[in-house]
Amino acid sequence: MSSPPNGSQSLASQTKGQLVRQAIENRMKRLETTEMNGDQPFTNKGFQLPKHQPGSGPESSQWEKIPGFQKLSLLLHGAKKLGIKNSFFICHEGTAGATTVVDGKGFINFSSYNYLGLSGHPEVNCAATEAIGHYGTSVSASRIVAGERPLHRELEAALADLHGTEAALAFVSGHATSVTVIGHLFGPKDLVIHDSLIHNCVLEGIRLSGAKRLSFPHNDYATLDQILTEVRHHHERVLVVVEGIYSMDGDFPDLPEFVSIKRRHHALLMVDEAHSIGVMGATGRGIAEHFGLDSAEVDLWMGTLSKALASCGGYVAGSATLIEYLKHSVPGFVYSVGMPPASCAAALKALEIMQREPKRVAILGQRGRMFLEKARSAGIPTGSTAGMSIIPTITGSSIRAARLSLEMAEEGISVHPILYPAVSEHSARLRFFISSDHSEKDIERTIDVLSRLWKKG
Repeated sequence: MSSPPNGSQSLASQTKGQLVRQAIENRMKRLETTEMNGDQPFTNKGFQLPKHQPGSGPESSQWEKIPGFQKLSLLLHGAKKLGIKNSFFICHEGTAGATTVVDGKGFINFSSYNYLGLSGHPEVNCAATEAIGHYGTSVSASRIVAGERPLHRELEAALADLHGTEAALAFVSGHATSVTVIGHLFGPKDLVIHDSLIHNCVLEGIRLSGAKRLSFPHNDYATLDQILTEVRHHHERVLVVVEGIYSMDGDFPDLPEFVSIKRRHHALLMVDEAHSIGVMGATGRGIAEHFGLDSAEVDLWMGTLSKALASCGGYVAGSATLIEYLKHSVPGFVYSVGMPPASCAAALKALEIMQREPKRVAILGQRGRMFLEKARSAGIPTGSTAGMSIIPTITGSSIRAARLSLEMAEEGISVHPILYPAVSEHSARLRFFISSDHSEKDIERTIDVLSRLWKKG
C-alpha cells in the first residue's frame, strides 16, 4: 500500500492533544484580531469587549454570559484538556523572597518583586510590629478627616527626598494611584499619549479622565515627537507617560530624549517608577539617578511601595503645588482610608536600609546581568530586557509558557507564565524577577534547568 500524501500523513499522526492545542491557539489568534493589544501603535481606541445588542432577556443578568468570562472559560477548559494545571494563585507558606515554600516543598523563587530582599527583613518586620503596637492596624478613616499619623508625613518626606522633589503623597494602592491621579488631573480637552506597553493603571486612569488617548511604539521617542508635532495644537494639555523599567520586558526608555520632547511641545511628563526604584541608579533612586538627570525635569513621578520597598501602596512625587492640590482634591486620596501604620513603617525602614546598604542594589545588578548573559549564551530568547531585575523568556505560545512553568516547578524553580491576553499570543513568556538575595548557584542551576527544558521543546 502506498503512503498517503504528506499533508494527510501529518494530519493522521496528530494526537488529540495536538489538535486541541492548535484549536485553542487558532481561537486566541482570532480573538487578537478583534481586540487592541499593547503592540499596536498610534491607537486611541480603548480595550473594548465585543459589541452586543442591548436586550432585556435573562442573559443580560447572568454573569456567565459576560464575554470576558466566556474567553476565560475557553482558556481554562483548553488547559484542562491538555493536562495543564493552573499555575496561578499558588499559596506560599511564608516570606516569598529568593526562595519560597509551597505545599511543604522548597523552591528557588523568581515570582516575587522582592528585588532587594527587604520583605521579611528583621528590621522591616520590627518597624511594622512597633507601628501596630503604637498606632493599631488601621487609621480607620481618610487622612483629610481623621486619619493623619506622623508616619504618613515621615514617609512622604522620605519619598520626596528619594526623588529630589518638593513633596510627595502616599496612597493605599499603587494601581489606584495612577488611576485616580490621571483621572482627576486631565479631562476631555486634554491628550494623554503613552508608550504602547504602558501599565493597565495608566490606561484606566485615562479612561476615567475622558481625555483623548494615543500611543507610540515602545520606547520610540522619535515617533512620539512626530505625533506631537501633528496633534499637539488640538489639545489644551498633553501628558506623556513612560515607565522607568517596563514590567513585562525589563527594558527602559531614553529618558533625556523624552524630556527634550516634552519641553519642545510644552507637554507634561509622567514616569511610572514601580519597577525601577531600588533597581536603577547606583543607590536605587531610579531612572533619574541612572541618567544623572535633574528630577525636576519630570513633572510627575509615580511609584509603588510593594516591590523594592517591601510594603504596600503607591505614591506620587512632584512640586509642592501639585501635591497640595492633590491632597485636598484627588478622589482616591480624599475619599479613601489612609495607609495603615504598619505599611508606612515598613516602607520607611526599607527605604532607610536601601540607602545605607547600596550594595544590595549593586548585587541585584550583578545577578541580573549574570542571568541574562547565561540565558543568551544558552540560546534562550530574552527580548529587549536590560537584565536589571526583570528577564523574560519568550516562548511565543501561551500553552508552551504554561507547560514550561509547570516543568520548572517540578524541578524546584518557581517562575510564572505571562499568557494571552496579558500579552499578545506571540509574546507569551516566562518572566523571571531577580533578587539581590539570589545566589550565583541559584542562577546557574536555574539556567541549566531552563536550557534543558527549552531544548526539549
